[in-house]
Amino acid sequence: MGNIRNVSVTELTEAIKEMCIEANYDLTPDMKNALKDSVQTEKSPIGKKVLNQLQENLKIAKDDMIPICQDTGMAVIFLEVGQDVHFVDGDVEEAVNEGVRQGYVDGYLRKSVVKDPLIRENTKDNTPAIIHYSVVKGDKIKITVAPKGFGSENMSRVFMLKPADGIEGVKNAIITAVKDAGPNACPPMVVGVGVGGTFEKCALMAKKALTRSVNEHSKIPYVAQMEEEVLNKINKSGIGPAGLGGTTTALAVNIDTYPTHIAGLPVAINICCHVNRHSIREI
Repeated sequence: MGNIRNVSVTELTEAIKEMCIEANYDLTPDMKNALKDSVQTEKSPIGKKVLNQLQENLKIAKDDMIPICQDTGMAVIFLEVGQDVHFVDGDVEEAVNEGVRQGYVDGYLRKSVVKDPLIRENTKDNTPAIIHYSVVKGDKIKITVAPKGFGSENMSRVFMLKPADGIEGVKNAIITAVKDAGPNACPPMVVGVGVGGTFEKCALMAKKALTRSVNEHSKIPYVAQMEEEVLNKINKSGIGPAGLGGTTTALAVNIDTYPTHIAGLPVAINICCHVNRHSIREI
C-alpha cells in the first residue's frame, strides 16, 4: 500500500483560480499551432482572412490580458484523484467552486451561470462548476479546467444508434451533427466524440475527448483512421472559418470509445469552437 499524501484543498482553489484565467486568456500550444497551420492550408480567400483575424485576436487577448472570447463559458472541471491522496482543510467541492469564483471575479471574466435553469437568476460568480471526478492510481491530482462556451455546447448531440449502423452510422452521425451546427459553433471547430458505454457515458467521453491534444490520434488504429477520414469529410463540407465558406471547418476530430451493451451503439458529439479552451495541471 502506498503512503497517504495529504493535500490541502486550498491548493485546489489556488490552482483552479489560476487555470480559469489562463484558459480564458491564452490558447494551448497545440491549438495555436493548428490555427497557425490552417492559415497556410486554407484554400478560400475569405477563409484565410477570417483565420488571420483569429490569429490577431489571440495576440491582442494575450498582450492586453483580456479573454479570447466574450463567452467565458461554464467551468467544466475534471479531477483525476490518486487513490493515495487524502484531502484536508475543507470540502473538495466547495474548494473547486471557490477557485472558479475567484478566477472569474478576479480575472474579470463574464459570469454566465444562472442558479436555476428556468428561473434564470445569475449567480454573479460563474459558480457552480460542472465537476467530474475519477479515482486513479498514485498520489497525484490531475486537474483539467475546460471553460465551455454555449454557442458550441448547444450544437452537441447524442445518437442512440443500432448496432447494425456500425462504423458508417457513427461517421454519418458525426457529420450530421457538424453540418447541423454550421456557423453556430464558431468554426474552425474541434469535434469531441464518445462511442459506446451508455447514454451518459458517451457524452462524458465526448467532452473529455475535447481536452486531448489536437495533434494526437487515438491509439486504436481503426479509430485513428476514422478520425482522419471524418475530419477530411467535414473539411469538404464547405462551412469554413466562421461559417463563411472554406476548407477549414474543423481542426481535429477526437474520438474515444468504451465497451457497450449488445443491443446498443450510443454516440455523442460535443463540439467546441476554435478556442477549445482548457488548462491541465498536476499537483
